[in-house]
Amino acid sequence: MSDISPPERRNFYGRVHGKTLRASQKSYLAEDLDHLTLSGVTVADNPDRVALDVKALFGDGPLWLEVGFGGGEHLVHMAARYRDVTLIGCEPFVNGIAMLLGKLRAAEVDNVHIHPGDVRDLFDVLPVACLDKAFLNYPDPWPKARHHRRRFVTPGYLALLARVMKPGAEFRVATDIPDYVRQTLEEVPPAGFDLIAQTGQGQAWEDWISTRYEQKALREGRDPHYLTFRRQA
Repeated sequence: MSDISPPERRNFYGRVHGKTLRASQKSYLAEDLDHLTLSGVTVADNPDRVALDVKALFGDGPLWLEVGFGGGEHLVHMAARYRDVTLIGCEPFVNGIAMLLGKLRAAEVDNVHIHPGDVRDLFDVLPVACLDKAFLNYPDPWPKARHHRRRFVTPGYLALLARVMKPGAEFRVATDIPDYVRQTLEEVPPAGFDLIAQTGQGQAWEDWISTRYEQKALREGRDPHYLTFRRQA
């Protein structure tokens, strides 16, 4: 059993559906999603919240997580660059999932798994200290003050993330919203992380690929911020 019991009901505020899917995207979802989706994550198929056996599922190699992969550019880039790493992408937005599936086909990578839903359900069933790295790239900013509690960088999410990250594991955050930077710097360290680096435009990670969300931010005059944290021992 997992050592975290989920609440009976969780509010979820993000989008699940967007514009009408193209025929090709519908085919990706129909043909590819099932065999890339992690089983045993949802309450429906794992009501007792038994922890996943990640070693049996993925072997002994590094395990990385991207929370909210958007259109999938970064996730596919990392999978193609680090083929000895297993990556889990978590995203509830169907249009983004369809875009990712198309990119995976084109890149011919086989080291990506998907959870098409709330990342908290995944956190429930990941074992303690199993992740080597995690990414949060251009998350929903929830700009209104009354909605800041919906941001990922809040204690409820961060406690779950900290639980599943190994000591010394790296947590990367990219955002173009100054107030998101503020909240990240305030909330992430108390959750059990040390700030390692904070950089700006032109100073991203060596293996970074600029996403559609970053390009939109640059077009609209907003500067990127890159923050790197390390899970405390």
